[in-house]
Amino acid sequence: MTVYIVLFRGVGGATQLPTKPLREALTTAGLEHVATYINSGNAVLASNKSKAETAADIRAISKREFGFEKDIMLVSRAAWSKVIKENPFPEAVDRPTTLHVFVLSKAPAKEDIDALGGRTTGEERIFVSGQILYFHAPEGFGRSKLPPVIDRTLKVVSTARNWNTVLKLQELAAAI
Repeated sequence: MTVYIVLFRGVGGATQLPTKPLREALTTAGLEHVATYINSGNAVLASNKSKAETAADIRAISKREFGFEKDIMLVSRAAWSKVIKENPFPEAVDRPTTLHVFVLSKAPAKEDIDALGGRTTGEERIFVSGQILYFHAPEGFGRSKLPPVIDRTLKVVSTARNWNTVLKLQELAAAI
């Protein structure tokens, strides 16, 4: 079985994905050790199917049970551990709400990464490694003008989590 971190894109505000019914629906569908974390679209589970098959199952369940049709990203527990280990901004972990990890639908082109880097302001920093974008916003994520243009500039779909959430999802995955 593979343990996956499941990140639902666009949860919050008008789009809700209630955690208890989500856990129940995923468990009923045969996924194992399902855990959810806060009401912002995070789950951890184990599956004996491939990543693509597991993602397709979760999409179908989400659409059927909750009317949720937005993107869903899966990252294996091993890959998530690598995300944490390879954090290029270790000095930022003391202020975890200023450090964010974006999971990207595909690895962006170098010229698009360079274009995004050119849009940072103040002390903001980015680093892209494959399908992961690290974003350090010392002045605050909410104040930054970068997050709204990331997908368009990189020509990808993304979903972001702050460092606190990254670590909590690792903790939940490690418990499986």
